[in-house]
Amino acid sequence: MSIYKLGSSGPEVAQIQSQLAIKNLYRGPLDGAFGGGTEAAVKAFQRANDLVVDGIVGAGTWRKLFETASVPQPFPAPRLPDEPIENRCLALTGAFETGSGPPDCFAGISGDFDDQGLSFGVCQWNFGQHSLQPLLIRMFERHEDQVRAIFQDHYDVLVAALRSAQDELMAFARSIQDPKHNVNEPWRGMFKALGRTDEFEQIEVEAAGRLLDAARALCNDYGLRSQRGLALMFDIKVQNGSIGDIVTARILKDFSALPAGLSGDALELEKMRIVAVRRAEASNPRWVDDVRVRKLCIANGGGRVHGIDYDLERQFGIGLATFAAPIV
Repeated sequence: MSIYKLGSSGPEVAQIQSQLAIKNLYRGPLDGAFGGGTEAAVKAFQRANDLVVDGIVGAGTWRKLFETASVPQPFPAPRLPDEPIENRCLALTGAFETGSGPPDCFAGISGDFDDQGLSFGVCQWNFGQHSLQPLLIRMFERHEDQVRAIFQDHYDVLVAALRSAQDELMAFARSIQDPKHNVNEPWRGMFKALGRTDEFEQIEVEAAGRLLDAARALCNDYGLRSQRGLALMFDIKVQNGSIGDIVTARILKDFSALPAGLSGDALELEKMRIVAVRRAEASNPRWVDDVRVRKLCIANGGGRVHGIDYDLERQFGIGLATFAAPIV
């Protein structure tokens, strides 16, 4: 048989990924592309089964991997609707940012196109602003064995880079990218494998705490009490930063013109639509339509963003249920 290794592709690689997923070693897409995440999972499997740990699927690894398999089954989707609302808000914004659902929405990665070295996660924490280093260090401190299993023989290099001076760290980040700022394999796959873990997802939620608190405060300011209201305000904080005084005045004026008898979910929906449209109008003219479509998708509970259809209740468990009563 052939051997399958970093750079391989095709249906056999998809089978390998599927079987690794069944064994809870791989959480990525079954796309038939043998990247760093697949390689890390293969190495973890080899180590657990006393095989040569080289990340290559030859005859021996293949036999061991499939010895109890019948037909490979796809990895079950995460039970996102059962997770805390904070995780769901991050997942939704991450899906908009990356075009992928959980867990890949927590593993968005981009290179040095913006002079930030490397950016990662829902909020694109990065090396340039020193916002990514604390998240990685926290993961290393809490779950060292898991990080070692992902990065394998690259672990010590990454740790050394994180402990180095800022200019050396930035030079390292650029050294693992191509001239178009695409992160090279196996680093890309390994980082994405890290972002797909439940443990790093929780670290992202913790790191986004300030933005989530600000989103709750905005809900209070505008009298929103639903999960969708919180998701809308969080997405505004991540994508747009804030709601300025002039926009606020326009929003409140529109609120005052709503029918006096409007209440409950109907009132919540109209308020969210007003916030969505008014915040979009204040965006860079180049992005007004994009922001409007994205924000109205949240306000309305669904829609199409960047060619992808969203149903917030079904896919993310984000509906009109109350997340917390606003203080008035």
